[in-house]
Amino acid sequence: MSVYYFYVLDRDFGPGFVKLCSYFPYPAKVWVNGHEWAKRQATRHGITFTALGNGFAACDQPQRLQALCDQLTATELQRFFDRWLTRIPTPLTLADQAAGFWWELSMRQVEVSRTIVFDAPRRARAFFEAMISDNLSLGRPDEVQLIFDRRVRKDTTGTFSTKVVTRGVEVTVNVFSKHSRIKQYLKEGRALRVETVVNQPNDLGCQRRLGNLDELQRKARAANQRLLTIQRFGQGCAIATELFERVALPSIQEGQPTGALRFGDPRVMALAGALAIQLNAIAGFTNHSLRAHVAGLLGAPYTTSQMTYDLRRLRRKSLIRRLDHRNT
Repeated sequence: MSVYYFYVLDRDFGPGFVKLCSYFPYPAKVWVNGHEWAKRQATRHGITFTALGNGFAACDQPQRLQALCDQLTATELQRFFDRWLTRIPTPLTLADQAAGFWWELSMRQVEVSRTIVFDAPRRARAFFEAMISDNLSLGRPDEVQLIFDRRVRKDTTGTFSTKVVTRGVEVTVNVFSKHSRIKQYLKEGRALRVETVVNQPNDLGCQRRLGNLDELQRKARAANQRLLTIQRFGQGCAIATELFERVALPSIQEGQPTGALRFGDPRVMALAGALAIQLNAIAGFTNHSLRAHVAGLLGAPYTTSQMTYDLRRLRRKSLIRRLDHRNT
């Protein structure tokens, strides 16, 4: 037997394990789940929540929950380790510890995640699939250095790539940077999960000792946020499904039935083209001035009453607004 696994059920962390090698210098490995710790702390403090696997789908006191999560520090992890080393058999005795021979925790693999729960889960899969197709280049060195905030030179060693893994209908996007990676996937069909998995703290400019956990978490959270920022800007030209439905379908706006602005309709496309003229964005427009542009693009008669009707539709659907004290 080369190693011994001790599976534990901790009062604070829930399930975990301690693995000890049976040969000198007796290396050890400790595994715990921070989400389980957060759930147990929330329950203990009377915070009502809805679980979402390793995360939270909803919570009645999100600020209190975040404050609890911030209390998961290196000190808590050290307490877990010390607590169980007094209960499980080890090759080193208390006399060895007193003489200075004992284990010191360091970070081997740390996962820092962010879970964004969708208001309309029915649209989650379509959104995620579209996001994947638009972000397959994230593993390129120039993109990786933006996400991880680490300069990548021509002589920088390591792996920089994007890998899409499919298991059945579940898809995970992995962006690799040296020994570490950041991954995204759709969690239980209702949330976007972003996880920075640090297998080598030096990849983020941190040291391995457990005391550097706060710094590592801060940099990993920043990587999660930078990835989302890059993707948001990349998707900035897309029209959200909810907005598209509100514009392209008949709706009730300001308590009044409002006609649809259907994509592909010649009159609507001429109207959109006229609104896109840069001068209109700078100086504004009137019924008369805009009507001339629409008529020119439409290539057909376009009356004042039609322009008035279209301006009303645009305003009610929040695509334009009337300037105060001006007929524009």
